[in-house]
Amino acid sequence: MGIFKKRPTVEIRIIKKKALQMILESAKSSYPNEFGALLRAEEGEISELILLPGTISGNSQAIFQLYMRPIDFSIVGSAHSHPSGNYSPSEADLDFFRRTGSVHVIVGYPYTMRTWAAYNVLGERIELEVL
Repeated sequence: MGIFKKRPTVEIRIIKKKALQMILESAKSSYPNEFGALLRAEEGEISELILLPGTISGNSQAIFQLYMRPIDFSIVGSAHSHPSGNYSPSEADLDFFRRTGSVHVIVGYPYTMRTWAAYNVLGERIELEVL
């Protein structure tokens, strides 16, 4: 056994309502540009957003400066918006998912509690309970 122990993985099943509302409000505020952030979870619940310094928002993409990502093992994935209203992952999203965690939230215009979805690292839709 090496000096580094593998951390046990916790399945993410819940997103706190306040965290989802923050994603939706941030997306509205960034419209017509994309919004992007990383997700932090504790005990299987997404509870916070992490905004990376230097993130660039454009009308068709959010560019993350991943070298600014903190050393934080509670980061479980990402959240971003699609101003087009289509909240299915694109090929670029799928590539990004592979580099940033296991759970990803995409919100679509008009950014309501009905226009979002969560995906795993492969881009398959998953269910998150909102609490």
